[in-house]
Amino acid sequence: MKHSFSRLFGIGEKEEEEAELFAEETNKEEIQEIEVDAIVPNRFQPRTIFSDEKINELATTIHTHGIIQPIVVRKTEDQSTYEIIAGERRWRAVKSLGWDKISAIVKNFSDTETASVALIENLQREELSSIEEAHAYAKLLELHDLTQEALAQRLGKGQSTVANKLRLLKLPEEVQQAILQKKITERHARALIPLKAPELQLKLLEEMVEKNLNVKQTEDRVVKMLEQDKRKPKPRRKAFSRDTRIAMNTIRQSLSMVEDSGVKLNTEEEEFEEYIQLTIRIPKK
Repeated sequence: MKHSFSRLFGIGEKEEEEAELFAEETNKEEIQEIEVDAIVPNRFQPRTIFSDEKINELATTIHTHGIIQPIVVRKTEDQSTYEIIAGERRWRAVKSLGWDKISAIVKNFSDTETASVALIENLQREELSSIEEAHAYAKLLELHDLTQEALAQRLGKGQSTVANKLRLLKLPEEVQQAILQKKITERHARALIPLKAPELQLKLLEEMVEKNLNVKQTEDRVVKMLEQDKRKPKPRRKAFSRDTRIAMNTIRQSLSMVEDSGVKLNTEEEEFEEYIQLTIRIPKK
């Protein structure tokens, strides 16, 4: 069975013998000593928060035992610096020690390969937050033009796991930041999804943080808010024909399927006297 790295890149059987495991492959190549200040972080790094405590612990270990596994880098376009492919935590730890140089292996990787290695390495470590993990999945889907099911198979994950993480990206930015800052859990955030309206989600987010609601209390509040919304008087509308109702339901179901695949749509539905106007905005990136 191919390693997830080679499967994502579509590496053939012959090449896979040389790259069965990324760590083994790097061990066979020449290790160089590179100036720490000549190295820049990976622009595709999915991790947005680095724990100072963890970096200090790693720095202590490196100070005692040295760098056991070199970092992996590539030359930048202007050839003046190196960009990290794998090992940013080690680089940060060495930098905190004030060392001038770090052991590294130089690879000739494309942007797609560099991004994929960074994403896969962090996903396999299982130290990402749920939002960082969701962004990693979304980036891999974009880079390799995969379906959620295909990505899940290549990473050895359940499709529902990938889909549930990606749904978090539909929540308002404030909710996503609350997860990153550990103000709420992933389960808290997922409880907000049925509300759909961002203003309701943000209103409940504020209440969750202020009152320190647990997941069950949050779910109960969602149910009550949905019931209140149903009880609000709806404006009388001109009756639709059966064909119009079928057409609109078909369109809504199709849009829902597109969103479930990870594409973030912005839709606006307006009802006029003689027709219904549906505006769909699809991001290019």
